[in-house]
Amino acid sequence: MASKLTSREADYSKWYNELVVQADLAQHSDVKGCMVIKPYGFAIWERMKDVLDQMFKDTGHVNAYFPLFIPKSYLSKEADHVEGFAKECAVVTHYRLKNAEDGSGVVVDPDAKLEEELIVRPTSETIIWNTYKNWIQSYRDLPLLVNQWANVVRWELRTRLFLRTAEFLWQEGHTAHETSDEAVEEARKMLDVYADFAEGWMAMPVLKGIKTANERFAGALDTYCIEAMMQDGKALQAGTSHFLGQNFARAFDVKFATREGKQELVWATSWGVSTRLMGALIMTHSDDAGLVLPPKLAPIEVVLVPIYKGEDQMAEIVEALSGIADELKAAGVRVKVDDDDTKRSGWKFAEYELKGVPVRLAMGPRDLAGGTIEVARRDTKTKAIVEASGIVDHVRGLLEEIQTSLFDRAAKRTEETTTRVDTWDEFKAALDTGGFVEAHWDGSSETEDLIKQETKATIRCIPLEGNDAEAGACIRTGAHSERRVVFARAY
Repeated sequence: MASKLTSREADYSKWYNELVVQADLAQHSDVKGCMVIKPYGFAIWERMKDVLDQMFKDTGHVNAYFPLFIPKSYLSKEADHVEGFAKECAVVTHYRLKNAEDGSGVVVDPDAKLEEELIVRPTSETIIWNTYKNWIQSYRDLPLLVNQWANVVRWELRTRLFLRTAEFLWQEGHTAHETSDEAVEEARKMLDVYADFAEGWMAMPVLKGIKTANERFAGALDTYCIEAMMQDGKALQAGTSHFLGQNFARAFDVKFATREGKQELVWATSWGVSTRLMGALIMTHSDDAGLVLPPKLAPIEVVLVPIYKGEDQMAEIVEALSGIADELKAAGVRVKVDDDDTKRSGWKFAEYELKGVPVRLAMGPRDLAGGTIEVARRDTKTKAIVEASGIVDHVRGLLEEIQTSLFDRAAKRTEETTTRVDTWDEFKAALDTGGFVEAHWDGSSETEDLIKQETKATIRCIPLEGNDAEAGACIRTGAHSERRVVFARAY
């Protein structure tokens, strides 16, 4: 069993790092800045991936795969894009190694220099749009709705498991459309898909909005986002969807024959979420005892633990639990019977608490004799003795209740930590308290930069909902403001 975690109150960052490692989610790699996602952590990611993949397919998208390497010249074709990623790019310059003449090991063969350097993809817009040039000839080829599941590399200097690593896993959708309106509709639609996933599956409330010019994706005309609030009062960008206009079509000369027979540039979107969602999941729900997982994403929804003395007793109780497990499986519940006789039940209880399994069922000799079973909830740490005969219906109802309860708890916390302010002093005080801060801003990039420099807070988004025009004065400059925007310190 892992050692006790540092409390969130004592050191939130340390708590997070310890939890990721002790709950067997991930570990640091010997490759600086990279991580190893361990089987339990990857099982959670697979749940996320499977659900999202089906949501994409339900909205008409198909999967494909594009090269890991991008010719350097491709990135040069879209100026804003290359500027946005230039400092994060890993570059392949040679294609061969050879043994060192002094026998010290292998060295790069200087004669194997590439004619053109290759960039390890930080994102795939350039290589994909170079490909689309051959796929798109007329309006009959549109819309083109493609997604890829892949790894990407962004050479981060300061890393944290799941939240920011040099290599991470993600999906990236890249679509092409006849009109600007269709592309904007697509970008908004996928933002809604992300929001539905975050709230319906992760039990994580999110704020939907649009990024400012300073914060939008490099090469996009507009970036839509979902923002979530973590327990420590910091925001986390959980997903983005970009309206790319015709920038990449222009850069790669992707034109189509219109219905009127004219040649026009296509309109584009891209959108993505990554293993950063793992960090969001952890920080939204977990506590000082370990992970707290929403049932819909838990690799194990219910664990069944026998309590016994002696092999005969164990065999009898395990048989009873196995029967219950089969019934739960038939009802679509993901279960595990832990009949490992090398570990005590108390150790198992602590281990599954650490790993965030939503429901634990325990049965001892008295339970077996009396036809009962102990039911423990991970989210509230409460226990109850219930009739074993009705356990399947009880567990199914309990899992639904836990899923709803986790969302409601997170939503209440977000609401309670969202503050509306009108003055600079109120603004700074609210930031120090933590949470979202709704305030007026004069709309200039200069003021946005100034606020960031002075407070380390960024404009998380201009909300898409519940943000009716409300004239006011900018909290920093006093200049006219059309509406409030949402600030926060963020990951």
